[in-house]
Amino acid sequence: MGILKRLFGAGGQSDKDPDGIYFYVQCDNCGEKLRLRADKKYDLARDYETGALTWKKEIMDGRCFRLMYAHVVLDSQFRIQSQEIEGQGRFITEEDYRS
Repeated sequence: MGILKRLFGAGGQSDKDPDGIYFYVQCDNCGEKLRLRADKKYDLARDYETGALTWKKEIMDGRCFRLMYAHVVLDSQFRIQSQEIEGQGRFITEEDYRS
């Protein structure tokens, strides 16, 4: 498993990935923790009136296969302004993900 993580960039990649924004989610049903990447160039929709960026994502974990819907609003500097999940899930910190 360690080889796969190194090959696919799991762990510490957020510091080395200038085009990615990482979000961490946990399923409330089974407790699985997920790391999600949004590409700054391709995955964010811009609101030209406010300058805000929006990321919408359907998320499914690999244990209980519950569907969650994430909606994140970022400012032009990619700072989170609001975030919410519909379904049985919640956002967690990177530290919570790694523990």
